[in-house]
Amino acid sequence: MGLDDKVQNTGKDAKGKAKEATGAATGNDKLKSKGKDEQGQATSKEAGRHAKEAGKNVKDALKPQS
Repeated sequence: MGLDDKVQNTGKDAKGKAKEATGAATGNDKLKSKGKDEQGQATSKEAGRHAKEAGKNVKDALKPQS
């Protein structure tokens, strides 16, 4: 969790955008669709990462202070 995951998700999103653009430019609907799918997966993973971090922050905030 953290920066490594964010970099991987950003990379997958960029790769998906490139596939979608290539598919659109060449008329390849299958490649275009695959690119959109990869972007969706990256977005979902990034949302999950944010939820995990938010949960951790709440957990840390509820810890008793010594």
